[in-house]
Amino acid sequence: MSAPESGRAAIVTGGSRGIGFAIARALVARGDRVCITGRNADSLAEAVASLGADRAIGVAGKAHDEQHQEEAVARAMAEFGRIDYLVNNVATNPVFGPAIDATADLVRKILDVNLVSALRWTQRVHAAWLGQHGGAVVNVASVAALRPSPGLGLYGMTKAALIYLTGQLAFELAPKVRVNAVAPAVVKTKFAQALYVGREAEAAAAYPLGRLGEPEDVARAVAFLLSDEAAWITGQTMVLDGGATLVGGLG
Repeated sequence: MSAPESGRAAIVTGGSRGIGFAIARALVARGDRVCITGRNADSLAEAVASLGADRAIGVAGKAHDEQHQEEAVARAMAEFGRIDYLVNNVATNPVFGPAIDATADLVRKILDVNLVSALRWTQRVHAAWLGQHGGAVVNVASVAALRPSPGLGLYGMTKAALIYLTGQLAFELAPKVRVNAVAPAVVKTKFAQALYVGREAEAAAAYPLGRLGEPEDVARAVAFLLSDEAAWITGQTMVLDGGATLVGGLG
């Protein structure tokens, strides 16, 4: 038996798999309708079918592409008549290595996808619905933003900027729109495979709770922040790390 419709709707970027799909599934399970985005049209179609074509739509494209952003927001408004929630989940990390060796083009690419696109999505959804009617935004950051992280310096830099942007937008868009972030440690997704595949037990040993994260761990936190139960929370970053930062680890 499916949950009754809440009447509310969301856009989740990078929603065809991993954390984004888990977030979309959590929102659909409570009755929201969801527009998910992703680069691969086939994967997106499979995700929509799994979520339920009566509750979800998919718009394929690159999250940092301005035309794709416009199309997704227009489609969501046409299908749902509203966009109460935005989840800026999409991210890229094309290199693992020292920041000092990065080219300028690589830095610009990571910034464009991980930071600039989050601002642009928020601007578009704010103009389409949130600015007049209110709602909430959640940005998916990372514990790599909290301190230097070997091999993940550029990724962590962009996520640190995203956390700053979260607070800035929370201040600017209050009181109608709440803006928060989550900062997960290693979550078992395809995106993070290089950090745990073949050494999961070793990686998990650094976590006081004894395991790596699952996409659902992040999804539950995001769903809470996108709910009336979190109505007095804005500008905050919720760390989701199994206790890793308590002992100085980042996973």
